[in-house]
Amino acid sequence: MALNNDVLNRYLFEDLHARGELVQLDKSFKDIIDKHDYPPAVTQLLGELLAASCLLTATLKFEGEISVQLQGDGPVKYAVINGNNLQQMRGIAKVQGELTGDSLQQLMGKANMVITIIPKKGERYQGVVALEGQTLAQCLEHYFASSEQLATKIWLFADANTLQAGGSLLQVVPDSDDKERQLQDFDHIAQLTATLKAEEVYSLSANDLLYRLYHEQQVLLFDPQPVTFVCGCSADKCLSAIANMGKESILEHLAEHQNISMTCDFCKTKYQFDQQLLEPLLNPKAQH
Repeated sequence: MALNNDVLNRYLFEDLHARGELVQLDKSFKDIIDKHDYPPAVTQLLGELLAASCLLTATLKFEGEISVQLQGDGPVKYAVINGNNLQQMRGIAKVQGELTGDSLQQLMGKANMVITIIPKKGERYQGVVALEGQTLAQCLEHYFASSEQLATKIWLFADANTLQAGGSLLQVVPDSDDKERQLQDFDHIAQLTATLKAEEVYSLSANDLLYRLYHEQQVLLFDPQPVTFVCGCSADKCLSAIANMGKESILEHLAEHQNISMTCDFCKTKYQFDQQLLEPLLNPKAQH
């Protein structure tokens, strides 16, 4: 039975040098997939990418946005999840050819993962790693090993039939000089977390799941954070894009088509503007 909730939980081991995250996704995943006719393998990839993006966002102590994008030369040209520190997520995939299999390499071909972080305060950061692991989780672990130098393990799950997804992230907490003890603690917790099963992520509450995994440990569970699908498109944003066409191009398009239509790639909402609605762009001085 589905939980029908979308939530990210952070937790800390009080007597060990490790911290974790657990994300469980239901409606937010369905909302992202809704109105898109993706093959099951692409739906599963987006579900894993959504879970991964939630987990990544939760590791960042900032207000701002994150984009996790896979770019390749395979049948799937790209897959991307955009989100922010409020766990408001949206995503899309572009399929450009016939699928020959459902593995990461068969879907993406020769590919890179591009992680872009845009804080409200501070400088934009972009990290690029080759998509060389057998799974998306392995590729993300490689990213953390190369860019953060933090021992990190990631587990990702997605079901293209039920449209449920989830995942867990475990990191060492480098809060002492005893690096050997830190890694021992991390390895111990990683072995326990490796018993995590997809059906448990989909059907158990966070409390029940963490107790099942770590009932012999002292776990401090922080307040959960809801995860939602928020597209962000609007008529105003469409008008701003149309304004960049210039008055002459706008008039030419109206003369030929009577209106300008735009459809959001993420949620498929269609926006339509006739000459009357575009008048403020065509004659801005007349509006004063």
